[in-house]
Parts: sequence; structure tokens; C-alpha cells
Amino acid sequence: MNRTDRLHALTEELRRAGSRGRTAQRLAEWLEVSTRTVKRDVSALQQAGVPIWAGSGPGGGYVLDASATLPPVNLTPAQAVAVTLALAGATDAPFAADGRAALAKVLDGLGAAARAETERLGGRVWVRGRPGGRPDPAPVVEEALARRRVVAITYRDRRGAASRRRVEPHLLARTGDRWYLVGWCRERDAPRWFRWDRIEAADLTTEVAPERDPAVYGTPPPDAHAVRSPG
Repeated sequence: MNRTDRLHALTEELRRAGSRGRTAQRLAEWLEVSTRTVKRDVSALQQAGVPIWAGSGPGGGYVLDASATLPPVNLTPAQAVAVTLALAGATDAPFAADGRAALAKVLDGLGAAARAETERLGGRVWVRGRPGGRPDPAPVVEEALARRRVVAITYRDRRGAASRRRVEPHLLARTGDRWYLVGWCRERDAPRWFRWDRIEAADLTTEVAPERDPAVYGTPPPDAHAVRSPG
């Protein structure tokens, strides 16, 4: 999640919290950043005129002024449950933090009756978590893809050997039960698939990743498809 998206997500999470507010620690865990980053982001929002108040004391946190309101979202309870289900079943997926922010906006935009029916219907749909999860460097890899930047990763192969790679990210792909970073490896001068859960560290560079012919990465299987808006 880049900084602009993170500032928006932070504002929406505080809007969702209402008068209860959120502590810096809770916001940091939710956004997958440090508490120092949260405090810096809140300060930037306050300087931009967003009405965020900081409470004092051990239980203090940040509260968004009630004057900041959300427009209504016209979704049926079944549609809201479908969105919730899609996100709840993809906790290891790329952009999971953004997904949580989007889900909070969807639920908060429902009226009281629709929200209650969504909770009732959602209680009748269960999902079971997948083993593993998102690697700690996931937010950096996501930002590299979003901003088209070369990313330097520490990667451990199937034999357990670690190496440092500079990768031009092309796409994030799920096949079977695993996510992969597909990109051009500068060290191998060839396309490579890096298993999501084997990326141990990642650093964003300032170098723009050049566009390459998608054909160099191979042809997707016939049952694979890109994630796009319907319509």
C-alpha cells in the first residue's frame, strides 16, 4: 500500500471506529506498518485539515471528528456478504490491507437494518483459514508492483539457500494453493516465479521497472484470468 492509499485507509478506519477511536498500535497492525509511520501519517492528515484528535493517557488513541460522514452504499445484504466472503477467504492475498479497508467502507455504508441482516446472513457462511499467510515484506512488493519499481528481495529457494535478487515485478499470480511474484530477475537475466512465502525481505528502489513483452513470461493456462472489474 503506497502512502496516498495508506492515508486514505487510515482516515476510513478512524471514521469506522467513531468515538471509540483507534490506538497507534492497533492502526499499525491493521495497516502492516510501524507505529512511528502511523504517527507521521496522522500528523500529515492533521496538517492537511482532516479533523483527527489525539487522546492522552495510556488508553488514548486517535478519533476522527463526527462531522466527517460517509455517503450511503447501496448494496443488498447478500452482496455485502459476498464481498466479505471474498476478502475473508483471501487473507494471504496481495493487497490484503487494502481489502480490509475496502470491506470496512462497504459495511459502514450500509443502513442499520441492512447491516443487521448482513451480520445474520454472514453468520451462516464459514471459511477456514489457509496455512501460511502473507510474508512480512508483502507491502513492499505490492508497492513495487503498483508503482512499477524494481524491488530488491531476499529469496530462499526450495533447497533452503538464500540469495539477493533485483526483480522487475510483472504480476502477482495464484496457482494451486500458493501466490507467486512473477518478474524479470536481473541476476538471472530471465523471467522467474518467486514463491510469495519464500520472500524474506524486500526493499523498494527508485528505479522504474521497464515494460517487457508479456510473452516472455509465458502463456497463462486457459482457466487463468486477470482480476478486473466486471462489465
